[in-house]
Amino acid sequence: MTERKIKRRNFISFAFFGAYIASTYTGFRWLYKSPDETPDITAGAHKPLRRALNKTELFFRRLTFNENHLVKTYPRSMAVQQIRHNSDIGSAGELPPENWKLQVKRISGETLQITLNELMKLPKTEITYDFKCVEGWDQISHWEGVSFRDFMAHYSLEAESGMGYVGLETPDQQYYVGIDMPSAMHPQTLLAYQMNDELLNGKHGQPLRLIIPVKYGIKNLKRIGTITFSNSRPRDYWAERGYDYYSGL
Repeated sequence: MTERKIKRRNFISFAFFGAYIASTYTGFRWLYKSPDETPDITAGAHKPLRRALNKTELFFRRLTFNENHLVKTYPRSMAVQQIRHNSDIGSAGELPPENWKLQVKRISGETLQITLNELMKLPKTEITYDFKCVEGWDQISHWEGVSFRDFMAHYSLEAESGMGYVGLETPDQQYYVGIDMPSAMHPQTLLAYQMNDELLNGKHGQPLRLIIPVKYGIKNLKRIGTITFSNSRPRDYWAERGYDYYSGL
């Protein structure tokens, strides 16, 4: 009697496992054969996957994101001295600060042109946190610069802060990201010009880069050339290649 029960349970278990494998295979096959999304601000993903990514974004933005929730920080002594260099799309080589100005395009049509020296006169903010990459690696690193909030307030960009998105591009327009405004205005978001007390070099975004701890590294644009504001999603380099537009942590 006991042996019969064991055999019956084994049969049910194997049947359930087989059904699970079959349904999983069918689901992946269906997703693989589903049509691609129409190329626009996002592209490269299958339509069902993009719908799932968009729903996930709404979940994070409405239910989990909170500007008062701070990313964990670490003692300065834990920061690495050699910060990993992962990519230089749009930021290859050196760009001396004296040859650069940040272009900030206001919704009025006016364009502000701001030098690094002007930014460095604003209150300085520092952060040591665990920088995370979508490739799976992470690194505790130390950054210094201007809080994005302070930057917006100093240049009287109150109307712009009421928009839905911030767009950032490199001077050569080769790399670009779109950031939802709540994440941009998060108290830990920086316009960084230093790492480990030294001005940024060519590998890490000289002379100014975005450090946004609530996002994966692909959103932390190096070598900011232009900042724009809008109520629709700005173009985004990796979202155009199938990645999640929100890329939140």
